[in-house]
Amino acid sequence: MKKALITGITGQDGSYLSEFLLKKGYEVHGIVRRASTFNTDRVDHLYDDPHNPGVRFLLHYGDLADGSSLRHILEEVRPDEVYNLGAQSHVKVSFQQPVYTADIVATGTLRLLEAIRDYQTRNGQKVKVYQAGSSEMFGAAKPPQSEATPFYPRSPYAVSKVAGYWYGVNYRESYDMFISNGILFNHESPRRGETFVTRKITRALARIKVGLQEKLYLGNLDSKRDWGFAGDYVEAMWMMLQQEKPDDFVVATGEAFSVREFLTEAASNLDLDWEKHVEIDPRYFRPAEVDYLLGDPTKIQNAIGWKPNVPFKVLVKMMVDHDLEMAKQEQTLKQAGHAVALRGVANE
Repeated sequence: MKKALITGITGQDGSYLSEFLLKKGYEVHGIVRRASTFNTDRVDHLYDDPHNPGVRFLLHYGDLADGSSLRHILEEVRPDEVYNLGAQSHVKVSFQQPVYTADIVATGTLRLLEAIRDYQTRNGQKVKVYQAGSSEMFGAAKPPQSEATPFYPRSPYAVSKVAGYWYGVNYRESYDMFISNGILFNHESPRRGETFVTRKITRALARIKVGLQEKLYLGNLDSKRDWGFAGDYVEAMWMMLQQEKPDDFVVATGEAFSVREFLTEAASNLDLDWEKHVEIDPRYFRPAEVDYLLGDPTKIQNAIGWKPNVPFKVLVKMMVDHDLEMAKQEQTLKQAGHAVALRGVANE
């Protein structure tokens, strides 16, 4: 039975990847940060008492800021594959916490690669590593962006991801490690964090539809993104590690839509006129904007045969339907006199 270790397992991608690997017969281990409240909502349905026989989903306390914890977990788990998805991944927050973002996203990747290198040297076991990159690394580069496009990062998060990418390349070339970089363009789902613009839109419009909210405040509606479904993209991660040699791949749909188009499509699913409810707030503009990200997935399609399955309109409807059901449940609780706290920072 193959073993996989996932950092960032409680995030959107970590939850979909866990489900995917469990279906493939893997034993899945995840690293979670200690917190005073539970933060495992996305993977709770996978969890089982580790005392039970045959459990294949296990969590370990650790942190990309703590190299010793990474080393201990590697020795305990002895993984065949490591997926580094852990990050402070919110672009806007990275401007507010640039040093922390750099420590986790850039130096955290270095800590993990060093721990894996030491582990391989001591144990003589080859570990395949997936390093999560981001389309934000391209930033202001002219679209479409491919593996050959020079990086032009426009945020502390993007700069840190560029560093993580090059750490991966450097360790691959210096120590003959199997490290593949996946440069994933925006990928969304009903599990997307509620402060990311797509989920912020679908969540707010659903609440407006049932009368729980009146306004939605947004920033730049004209920025364009290549949006795909997160469940499709985790398969690409796995496929990269099944190849004979490591390589770097752009993962994208090859189509881009503006925030305005996403907003219009989501509103149409709810029969709403969004212009009556949406206001622009300058606070939500980035200090350095990224106007147009459009991925060229030719290499990954030709080299390993990956293609996205969920088109843009289906993705938007999936998210709207999920959030409408959540809004209806919230409405029912409110009518019954229960207070419901929204997760996340309001209007992040």
